[in-house]
Amino acid sequence: MKKLLSAALALMGGLGLCSLASAAITGSAHDFTSHPWGGGQICLPCHAPHNNQNQPGELLWNHDMTIQSYELYSSPTFDAVPGQPAGVSKFCLSCHDGTVALDAYTNHPGTATIDIAYPDTTANLETALGNDHPISFTYDEDLVTKDGGLWSPTSLPLEIRLFAGKLECATCHDVHNKYALPALLNMSNAGSALCLTCHDK
Repeated sequence: MKKLLSAALALMGGLGLCSLASAAITGSAHDFTSHPWGGGQICLPCHAPHNNQNQPGELLWNHDMTIQSYELYSSPTFDAVPGQPAGVSKFCLSCHDGTVALDAYTNHPGTATIDIAYPDTTANLETALGNDHPISFTYDEDLVTKDGGLWSPTSLPLEIRLFAGKLECATCHDVHNKYALPALLNMSNAGSALCLTCHDK
């Protein structure tokens, strides 16, 4: 009986989280329900609760993954060692590099690219990331010491997360729009507040 009750509570909790996530996504740039290829589904273009087709065990990921190599950010004042996008950033780029169709999920053939589906083509970062904020680099005390213009990663607010010690797309952006901010940001950038969580200027 206890096991049954625990299972029921876990299911209710999971459904609660799903409904909270879908409530935040509704009306955001990641709400695909109005697109014909979305099939009226709010979660399925990215996630599948059972038998997901791609990246088993990874966020129940259901979208085709990009296989691109990228031109990385480079600057004489950039002290980090950038890597090819990995982890959660690879999930983001599976739509945002323009090489994989937005509707390439489950068994869909995939025909809708991001610059067709959106009038604002800046959402398509393409594969040249040299003019975008660097990602997939280790943000640690060594980097803070080398750079001299960064705050310690231990001082970052809870909204600004590192992933395995690295700065990724999701460090600044929330795919589920839980903060209801422009550009799916994790915190307001009014007065450059988001930038200044890392940059000591």
